[in-house]
Amino acid sequence: MRLQGKRVAVLVAEGFEDLEYWVPLMRLREEGAEVVSVGPTLDPVRGKNALQARADVTPEQVDASQLDGVVVPGGWAPDKLRRYPEITGLVRRVHERGGIVGIICHGGLVAISARIVEGVRATGSLGIKDDLENAGAVWVDKPAFREGNLVWGRVVPDIPDFCRELVAALAG
Repeated sequence: MRLQGKRVAVLVAEGFEDLEYWVPLMRLREEGAEVVSVGPTLDPVRGKNALQARADVTPEQVDASQLDGVVVPGGWAPDKLRRYPEITGLVRRVHERGGIVGIICHGGLVAISARIVEGVRATGSLGIKDDLENAGAVWVDKPAFREGNLVWGRVVPDIPDFCRELVAALAG
């Protein structure tokens, strides 16, 4: 259990990409991490493919200094999550203190609004390529990779690569 003693937040909101939320969450727990779901509401939310999830806490209830990382799944949720300064602030604070920020698919929208992508290599859904480049990121078409303390994943089929990079970054 390589992540014993690590604490990681996974963001969740209505329209999350089901597999990009559940698979990393389970993979991190499998490695021994304490995982907490963070969202703007504690009400149940549905993913794009109808799986249900519920945040354990709101961003106001999380201390970024107590987190080793945060994961931003894709789907339609990132476009909603980026509108909450408490969410983007949490992501920015984890990043600024050197914590790992895992970003997959449309999760890059939250990273853009958190202002953590300028000058870094990034990937995600092709649908946000222009957004990332316009925010100053350098687009890379790879399944998953680490850039400093950012771990990037492209899309659902790349989840295994993303999880390997994420676990390795958190373990290191």
